[in-house]
Amino acid sequence: MGFGDLNSSSGLKVLNGFLAERSYIEGFVPSQADVAVFDAVSAAPPADLCHALRWYNHIKSYQSQKSSLPGVKKPLGQYGPAGLADSTQSSAPAKEDDDDDIDLFGSDEEEDAEAARLKEERLAQYAAKKSKKPALIAKSSILLDVKPWDDETDMSKLEECVRSIQMDGLVWGQSKLVPVGYGIKKLQIGCVVEDDKVGTDILEEQITAFEDFVQSMDVAAFNKI
Repeated sequence: MGFGDLNSSSGLKVLNGFLAERSYIEGFVPSQADVAVFDAVSAAPPADLCHALRWYNHIKSYQSQKSSLPGVKKPLGQYGPAGLADSTQSSAPAKEDDDDDIDLFGSDEEEDAEAARLKEERLAQYAAKKSKKPALIAKSSILLDVKPWDDETDMSKLEECVRSIQMDGLVWGQSKLVPVGYGIKKLQIGCVVEDDKVGTDILEEQITAFEDFVQSMDVAAFNKI
């Protein structure tokens, strides 16, 4: 097995043909097999070897994660098509320091570019996740004073009429009768509304529509929730 000489045009052509129907050297995810072959290629394949160039650029994007990729790196001759031996000669300069000190995947500039790309991806993912969160619904707590015509008005019926008003974004709360003088009592009733759906103007319009019972309606208190 092998690709021939991966630093020659003939070896790169073998690699290109090998990757024509594959995304990776082995399996379906990047692995140490890709790292081993990538390390043996001295430069990016030419543009006419599209499969090899696509693979090269893709594996290069994993430069900061190469040690964490799955699998065990094997000799170069154990990868590639059968019937062809590996003859790749290392083009790397003689090493004076430990191999771990040499980054075979690129320069500091390339690492900076990769770090910037990963940061952009994470920011995009965060923005997408945040956009899926439900938007906060603005609500208000309103206290209404509903006044009858006189002391003979049936206040139980008046309250029944008020509570019969139902609409999306409106929830009625507690109520009580408050004396206003001369034996007359007004209905004081609370409600919670969604600001985008219910306003005091539509509440007044619908409440005062019960003209046999209601003389007027006033907003006694209005608070944002």
